[in-house]
Amino acid sequence: MSVRIRRVYEAPEPEDGVRVLVDRLWPRGLSKDTAHVDEWPKGLTPSTELRRWYHAGEGSYEEFADRYEAELDAPEAADLLDHVRELAGKGAVTLLTASKSPERSHAAVLARLLS
Repeated sequence: MSVRIRRVYEAPEPEDGVRVLVDRLWPRGLSKDTAHVDEWPKGLTPSTELRRWYHAGEGSYEEFADRYEAELDAPEAADLLDHVRELAGKGAVTLLTASKSPERSHAAVLARLLS
């Protein structure tokens, strides 16, 4: 199972495999043709409330990760997580995010859960 995280603004690479955008909002200034996104499961992303709470600096990354994992237990999110897990079982999957710090974002939580 190969899951990696990349910024959506980076040029696609052959080893990306299935490119999955894991942000709720489309990245600013990026055309869909340039992004080469294969899937965009919006229901797998953190809720607007959680995202705003974390970006406001009100809590630690660890607390954010715990809250996000709890959100991923909801039926729709759990189904989408299973779908991405199935994709990863078949080949490479790249989780794409616009986050400036992908290693401390929801994409890192997803990558850990998918590994």
